[in-house]
Amino acid sequence: MIDLYNTHQLIAAIQGIDPRPRFLTDRYFPTNDATDIFATEKVLVEHRKGQRGLARLAGRDGAPVVIGRAGQEMREYTPPTVAPSRVLTVDDVSKRGFGEALMANVSPEVRSTYLTVSDMDELGGYIDRREEAMAAEVMLTNGCVMKAVADDLSVTVSDELRFYTEASNPATMAFDMSWDDPKAPILEYLGSMARFLTSRGLPAKDLVCAPDVADAIINNEGVQKLLDNRRVAIGEAAPKLEADGAAIMCQLNVHGRMIDVISYDETYTDDSGEVRQYIPAGKVVMTAPGAGRKLYGAVTQPEKDDEMHTYSGRRVPHVISSLRTNKREIVVTSRPLLLPVEVNPFVAGTAVFEAE
Repeated sequence: MIDLYNTHQLIAAIQGIDPRPRFLTDRYFPTNDATDIFATEKVLVEHRKGQRGLARLAGRDGAPVVIGRAGQEMREYTPPTVAPSRVLTVDDVSKRGFGEALMANVSPEVRSTYLTVSDMDELGGYIDRREEAMAAEVMLTNGCVMKAVADDLSVTVSDELRFYTEASNPATMAFDMSWDDPKAPILEYLGSMARFLTSRGLPAKDLVCAPDVADAIINNEGVQKLLDNRRVAIGEAAPKLEADGAAIMCQLNVHGRMIDVISYDETYTDDSGEVRQYIPAGKVVMTAPGAGRKLYGAVTQPEKDDEMHTYSGRRVPHVISSLRTNKREIVVTSRPLLLPVEVNPFVAGTAVFEAE
């Protein structure tokens, strides 16, 4: 039986729950447990710039030529707190639960533990979706409006984090023809997006887009000619499932680079109750797996001994009881921060369905 007031046991329990696959965070923002989970509330935000310089020739005496390290920027940042909660009442543990056998002989104590673990799993799902929305925002805007999510899932804006120093986001690209025009030079556009990355030594492998953009690419005359040509391996039109809501619609040879066109239609319910796509209609971004990182700051919380305790982890559960109200509250806290590894590793397309 889990001791519900032992945070270490709760953390072990939540770590034992199978994580939900989340396409954007799993593929583009992995977490290294050794370096990306901090023991302090502040995390280190690091950027580095890729280099494309040539090695200079050594002198006649064979003396080595020193190459400086890649430009690197480092600063501290305190991620906002995401802490959804759920209340457990006496009525909840006294009546049959969902999926429980009608005549099951389950004590309130056992049902309480079961509901607590179940609630931790469900609350973790709220955090998963928040992280996925943050991932999409970073990929599309090169920044993120950091929001503090409170107990009732209400939202207060904390601050805006930008991963560029220019007046506007430099990692965007506009186009002079609408992509839903069958004659639009989409392959040219994809080539320009790829060169934005590869010219700085960054890989270009994935084009992540909304389903309407994926349809426009597949129906484009130039793309169809490539996919219909069987004399040379220049592309493949064989949709396959990549993850929940994501599918590789085709693989295109864009100036010698094989680019996977990935349609992503997974949705979430935003803070106002509206259902939205993580990648909104008409949006597209080119990047490569592992272009970002997902960091976690430590969580500090008061516990039964009236002392403050600090825990490192992706999710930190906390059970709070009130004898006066006969209620128990389970809170799952996380302090995530998603950021790019290099400078501008995501290039987003603007005006995809509008001519500039």
